[in-house]
Amino acid sequence: MSDHDLSLSELINVQLMAQGPMSLSTYMSIALTHPTLGYYKKADPLGQAGDFITAPEISQMFGEMIGIWIAQTWQQLGSPSQFSLVELGPGRGTLMADCIRVLQQVPGILDAASINLIETNPVLIEKQRANLAGQNVVWRSEIDQLAVESGPLLIIANEFFDALPIKQFQFSEGKWHERLVGLKGNDRQWGLSPTPLPQEAFPQDLNPEENAIWETNFIAQQVTKDIADLIGKRGGALLAIDYGYPESQTGETLQALKAHKPVDPLDEPGEADLTAHVDFGALTDVAEKAGMNVCSLMTQAQFLKAMGIEPRAHNFASASPEAAPKIVADLARLVEDGQMGTLFKAWCMHNAPTPPYPFEAK
Repeated sequence: MSDHDLSLSELINVQLMAQGPMSLSTYMSIALTHPTLGYYKKADPLGQAGDFITAPEISQMFGEMIGIWIAQTWQQLGSPSQFSLVELGPGRGTLMADCIRVLQQVPGILDAASINLIETNPVLIEKQRANLAGQNVVWRSEIDQLAVESGPLLIIANEFFDALPIKQFQFSEGKWHERLVGLKGNDRQWGLSPTPLPQEAFPQDLNPEENAIWETNFIAQQVTKDIADLIGKRGGALLAIDYGYPESQTGETLQALKAHKPVDPLDEPGEADLTAHVDFGALTDVAEKAGMNVCSLMTQAQFLKAMGIEPRAHNFASASPEAAPKIVADLARLVEDGQMGTLFKAWCMHNAPTPPYPFEAK
């Protein structure tokens, strides 16, 4: 039997048998980005028929508010004649299409924009191509490929950082140990590295209880550093919207979703979406050390309301009375406390003299 005949679950088990327990970040990387069997490489995970729904798929109003933010930030930068409009993990292209509809009302901005989508999923690339037909779009697989572009960067990352692989550590008998994925029989199970890690490697204000879990995302931090370096050289801003928390803390947030329902993260690698909440405090530290200005964190509700989503919903509903109940429900899903309004945060780093509206300096 060749590797080509094995499922991703079987391939991971073979690796565990050959090499022993693996880091959670390694497990997530294989499950999500294996070249042919990885979750983000082979299918469209979005929508009712997929595993989860993102804000742009809920309502066009979300992308329209992002479009307004892009236009205002471009003008705040002095309306440069060339700039890169970038989206990380652009899904089906829905968000960018909704942004462009707004930007078409702003003289000069689309002529100045070089639209770049950072995407590796071939299925989604074809959907993006269809949704953005007629637009001059460049697809790239890596952030460092943006170095060939000219002018400042305006980068959008909606539900991007949460999907980057994390490491987990568990506090046991007064010491931190990395949490690993191992094999018992044919079953994958959690275990701990027998080698404790030095206390100084961890935030000193965690005050962990026995068996507390601490998560860190070195990949997200490296992506933040890479983007900060690009913005430092060329100017611009990054807007990230994701679920997360403002400061490093203990608590397990790893989750797996399949068909909109939680499943065991170790059960079906490649068949379920794996995500974890974003530690915005850690990203802020990285960005500031790289010379960026980081704005005060906002909730998604605060950001969308400041950009004008409520009057937009009112006008939208007035123009389409038959659709008004759905428009009201979609708005509530995006901004209400019990839904996405406070769980999701809006985070911005930039190198302009003043923060992009509606953000404020920390």
